[in-house]
Amino acid sequence: MREIALDTETTGISPRDGHRIIEIGALELMHHLPTGRKLHLYINPEREIDDGAVAVHGITNDFLADKPVFVDIVDEFLAFVGDDPMVIHNASFDMGFLNAELKRLDRPVLPMAQSIDTLLMARKKFPGAQANLNALCRRFEIDNSHRDLHGALVDADLLAAVYIELLGGRQPGLSLDSDSQTQAGDQGAPNSTDPDPSFHLDAKPIRPIRAHAPTAEELKAHAKFLEELKNPIWQNDA
Repeated sequence: MREIALDTETTGISPRDGHRIIEIGALELMHHLPTGRKLHLYINPEREIDDGAVAVHGITNDFLADKPVFVDIVDEFLAFVGDDPMVIHNASFDMGFLNAELKRLDRPVLPMAQSIDTLLMARKKFPGAQANLNALCRRFEIDNSHRDLHGALVDADLLAAVYIELLGGRQPGLSLDSDSQTQAGDQGAPNSTDPDPSFHLDAKPIRPIRAHAPTAEELKAHAKFLEELKNPIWQNDA
C-alpha cells in the first residue's frame, strides 16, 4: 500500500479569504513505512502573508519572491501524490487549500475520500485529550525537538511517525489493542526531510520457497520403510 504523509503552510487561515499555499511537504510511505522519497516545494503566493502566519512558520514574502507560483508546480505535485491516500493532520484544512488552488486553475479537485485524517483518528483513540501534532509526539515519545517553527516537510515527517503509532506501532497487525487495529479501516483509505530511522523494522532475510513434492530418494526410502512393516493395518480386512 502506498500512502503520502502530507502537510502545507499557508498565508493565512482560510482560502475563502483569498489565502494561498506557500509550502508543501510530502513523504512517500509503503506499507506504512517511509521509503525516503519526498517532495518539498516553496510557492510564491502572489499576495502578502499574514503576520500571524509568519509567526507560526517563519516564511516571509521576501523568501518566496523568487519561488515558482502554484501553476508551475501543480503537475509535479499531482504526479507525486497520484491516486494514493494522503495522510493529513486536520485534513479539511489542507484539502481545502489544495482544492482552492486547483479550482483557480480549472483542475479537478482532490476527493476528501482520498485523505486519511490523523486528527480524527487521534480524537477517536484518545477522547478528550489534546490531539495536536506536538501533543501526539509527546504521547508517543517521538522526538520533535527540531520543530521550533512549523514547516511542511518537518511536520510531514513527524506526522508519518504519529500515523504509525495511531495504527498500533511498528507492527499494527500484531497489536493486542482492538481499537488501534480498527483505526485504518475507519478512515476509508483506498485499496522529504529524511525519514526517522526508528520507522524501519530490522531487515530479515527472505527464505526461498521450499519444494514440498518428495524427491526420488525420499520416495525410495519410503517404499523401503513400508516393506519392513509387518502386518500393516491398511492391509487388514475390514
